[in-house]
Amino acid sequence: MRLSYPAPRSGLSGLQGNPTGHSTGGSSGASRGRALVAGLVLGGLALTACAGNRSVGAPGGDPTPTAGRGGRGAGAAIQPGAEMQGLYRGMGLISGIGAIPFVSSVSFLQSPTPDSTLTLVAMSLPARALGFTREDDRYAAVYVVRIELRQGGTLVRQLEAKETVRVPTFRETSRTDESVIWQQFLRLAPGRYGMTMVVRDEGGIRNAAEEVSIEVPRLAPGALGSPIAVYEIIPRGSADSLPRLLARPRSTVTFGADSILPVYVEATGADAPARVSARVVGEGDQVLWEGAVDLTQRGNLRSAVLPVPVANMGIGVSTLSIAAQGKADTVRTRLMVSLGDDLPIASFQEMLGYLRYFTPPDRLKGLREATPVQRAALWTEFLRSTDPLPGTPEHEGLRDYFARIRQANLRFRDDAQVGWMSDRAAAFLGLGDPDQIYDTGFNDGSMRARQQVWEYRAYRLQLVFQDQTGFGRWRLAPNQMSDLQNAIRRRLAGLP
Repeated sequence: MRLSYPAPRSGLSGLQGNPTGHSTGGSSGASRGRALVAGLVLGGLALTACAGNRSVGAPGGDPTPTAGRGGRGAGAAIQPGAEMQGLYRGMGLISGIGAIPFVSSVSFLQSPTPDSTLTLVAMSLPARALGFTREDDRYAAVYVVRIELRQGGTLVRQLEAKETVRVPTFRETSRTDESVIWQQFLRLAPGRYGMTMVVRDEGGIRNAAEEVSIEVPRLAPGALGSPIAVYEIIPRGSADSLPRLLARPRSTVTFGADSILPVYVEATGADAPARVSARVVGEGDQVLWEGAVDLTQRGNLRSAVLPVPVANMGIGVSTLSIAAQGKADTVRTRLMVSLGDDLPIASFQEMLGYLRYFTPPDRLKGLREATPVQRAALWTEFLRSTDPLPGTPEHEGLRDYFARIRQANLRFRDDAQVGWMSDRAAAFLGLGDPDQIYDTGFNDGSMRARQQVWEYRAYRLQLVFQDQTGFGRWRLAPNQMSDLQNAIRRRLAGLP
């Protein structure tokens, strides 16, 4: 069996590769920040992140990669949270373990010949996982991606790509989001493969690896390919070319920052549908959104970009199904609306837990007890009634609140396993920064523990936190917890 692999500047039209492997930053109105494009410069324009994936299997099936072993790097690990890794794998993504927390997706489109399927492998990692060095007036990092595809004990394909990321400022090197993206198209014969993916930082000793089983489908003429979420794309004009897109391997958008998630849909051949319908389904098979889009004829294929509204998707993981009208052809992919890379939320109930310091308990009780059918309407009303600037597309109140949670995770990370759930974070999130902080230190030899006193003058409240261990693990005096909770309830109720 022979597999062909489109190298940069190959005979396939529609794609200009980056022969040097250098990365270029770009900007996008749809994205919440600039991504560092590694390995692809499309038509001279470095497209910025993001695109969704479909399953690591047949387009009509659920994402079901089978995780195998994962290599561990010897360097200082930058591990994603176990919750995030579990969420990514539950979405059908490849989440590598080791010192480089990469996330990868696999998508499938029509190939010019029936004996192969165009397969897109996309990988992302945070910039801070790489070892950057000064290079004139910029900073550069080099990493290597190695992919091996096997069938049984036979090595079918091996690819190794060495890429350079260059950024203009030191601040860019410490980004923790999906800031570096690598991708490659391959033509693979339909069938089951064992795929090993290894990412290595050339500037250090960090590396990570993962093994999964992927099912490459045989796409019949007229069948829908994988739905691919994109921020920017130039659709291809025929099946013997490549679409100019940049994938978002994590299939994730951020609440309050992204308004829509564009999803690329295409089908090839005379039987390609002229229109498709779409549905986003959340917990309990609740329909969160429905829509439809006409597919535009381009050469021998039809394609379109489906704009999925983020506000309708709800917090957590949902399933997008796209069906060809009048046919049984349906493709699916998993999508996630998160509160940020450091705030993993997989369900509506988890999201309500985060809101304990944002709104009164009785309002949360109504949302918590709502049936799946009632949630969409109640959540929409909740957003409307709590939005401080309803004339803007963004909910500034929730945006600022979740920014404080992230800040609490950093400021109080030594206080508890999760910073925002610590005693000091409860005061910070519930009442804001104190007017005054008094730290007793160890000046008074009669004290058994170091103390920190937070003063809130508006509430006539002094909170005493104690560090019994000497390692900065502050706990509120037990008899004061009720005082703090009463003050928080007064603030949420708008009382003095």
